[in-house]
Amino acid sequence: MKITICFTGLSPEPWVQGLQQAFPQAAVDAWAPGATQADHAIVWAPPQQFIDEQAGLKTLFNIGAGVDALLQLRLPAHLKVVRLDDAGMSVQMAEYVCHAVIRHFREFDGYDADTQAGKWSYRKPRNRADFAVGVMGLGVLGERVAKALQVFDFPVNGYSRSAKNLPGIRCFNGPQGLPEFLAATRVLVNLMPLTPETENILNQATLSTLQPGGYVINVARGKHLVDDDLIALIDSGHLAGATLDVFRTEPLPADHVFWQHPKITVTPHTSARTLREESIAQIVGKIQALQRGQSINGVVDPQRGY
Repeated sequence: MKITICFTGLSPEPWVQGLQQAFPQAAVDAWAPGATQADHAIVWAPPQQFIDEQAGLKTLFNIGAGVDALLQLRLPAHLKVVRLDDAGMSVQMAEYVCHAVIRHFREFDGYDADTQAGKWSYRKPRNRADFAVGVMGLGVLGERVAKALQVFDFPVNGYSRSAKNLPGIRCFNGPQGLPEFLAATRVLVNLMPLTPETENILNQATLSTLQPGGYVINVARGKHLVDDDLIALIDSGHLAGATLDVFRTEPLPADHVFWQHPKITVTPHTSARTLREESIAQIVGKIQALQRGQSINGVVDPQRGY
């Protein structure tokens, strides 16, 4: 059995070495044009040439949480696209979102500005019952984030395509449930998969439905957000600000308005990074399960896009 690794913008060598140690029965290499056929591949942003040349692949393991870029390629019908279940990303995402929510709720940006100016300041404590947090997307990452937010006693809403039932979380689902979910939310956390249906979902109409003084945290994909609509709603005062980790163009262009806007916090797509050792262990386990004829989690439905 052969496993090949095809990364764009990342070094494959640590993954080759890690897989060889974890799975000595397999031949592992980094892909180069013209390479011999492999049974399984681990990829990040592979070119179409890789897909075309590796026609015998059985499975394509994506090291990121989202598979939207893969589904834009021409993939053979028999090829299983598999996303990682977690690989250490959910706890990182929960850390990031909780930090962003708490930083906004406790007005730490304001305290930072005051202390930098040498000012000893006081702000009246806010009522967390007034800061309902809505988690948009209740997959593995979204569910972990929603549960983490409950620890801090924020009211938590959840939205998903299909119905979910999570203890202590007010759940909404389907197109009919989206307006009510947004209207019940003051801090919106986007963790939706990117599909044709969800592209541009964070727009003037949806963001205007958030409660006055709303706040946006986007940790999913940059194409979910209509940048100009967010800016307009912040400048009008309907939204208090945003924390953004993902963007339509990455790295974020130096002249983009997000860099300098006083009510927007920018981070460089770092909310949840793939952990190599955990990912390798999970991928090896999935390949071994497939060899035994067992089903595995994480197989992507191309029609749904996740």
